[in-house]
Amino acid sequence: MWNLSFTPPVVIQAQVLTRLPDALRRPVRSEWADANKPGHVVDCFLEGPAFDRAGNLYLTDIPHGRIFRLTPALEWQEVASTGGWPNGIAIHRDGSLWVADYRRGLLRIDPQRFTVETLLGHRNSESFKGLNDLTFDAEGHCYFTDQGQTGLHDPTGRVYRWRTDGRLDLLLANAPSPNGIALDRDGRFLFVAVTRGNAVWRGPLLPDGSVSKMGAFRTFFGTSGPDGLAVDADNRLVVAHASLGGAFVLNARGEVTHFIQSPAGQTITNVAFRPGTHELVLTDSEQGTVLVAHLPAAGLPLFSHGS
Repeated sequence: MWNLSFTPPVVIQAQVLTRLPDALRRPVRSEWADANKPGHVVDCFLEGPAFDRAGNLYLTDIPHGRIFRLTPALEWQEVASTGGWPNGIAIHRDGSLWVADYRRGLLRIDPQRFTVETLLGHRNSESFKGLNDLTFDAEGHCYFTDQGQTGLHDPTGRVYRWRTDGRLDLLLANAPSPNGIALDRDGRFLFVAVTRGNAVWRGPLLPDGSVSKMGAFRTFFGTSGPDGLAVDADNRLVVAHASLGGAFVLNARGEVTHFIQSPAGQTITNVAFRPGTHELVLTDSEQGTVLVAHLPAAGLPLFSHGS
């Protein structure tokens, strides 16, 4: 059952915006592919879409450790290498790129020189399991997921908040593969895509900063599960699904109102609104393409674009 009106979701057909050029693809073996796509040579795996103030779209290539910049003219540029496996990107208000890197932790990339520095490589001298995605709230606190290889067999994935004063809060420690992360329009509720549980979790953020009564907001199906998340100005949640060939739009009750269908591959890993517009981009990691669709509402204003 998609919704209580018992009507099918509105289908929005996405289109291919651009494809990673062959010259930038690396059809070579990688340790990431050996672990996550065994038997396959993965020439790229796009993730982490994030727009800067100039309209450039930044993307990660996980297995080859690269950061790409896609200009408004759709020109691809390789601008940095993290030396790890970069996944999610969130852009800070100062213009720097914050990157959740599976191997290296929480990184920051200078937007001018594209130098890479480690902000958090471990917690209390213990390594992270493997960071996946991140977001900023209106105050500039950074929320990020520590996924590693967790799943239903090992539900110990974590969610953290790194406050602007340097305090690191452990918000969740029992998620089977925490992936995408988002806050609702008012910053009152935390959403976590729990990939191997094939669900999106939702929990209120209490006045003391803790999370309580975390529950399953929406469950799905498929060989993989929910991945990247985004929120629109009407407080709807957009959920990329990594095995169902598209992204779902959920209203405040968790009902599916729209489905954004991929014209290409099935592995839709992440989503981002072009700031100030109804335009949504989606990463199709299976094909190494960036898709685009127009949604009913504009994206929620981001911390990166605030004054």
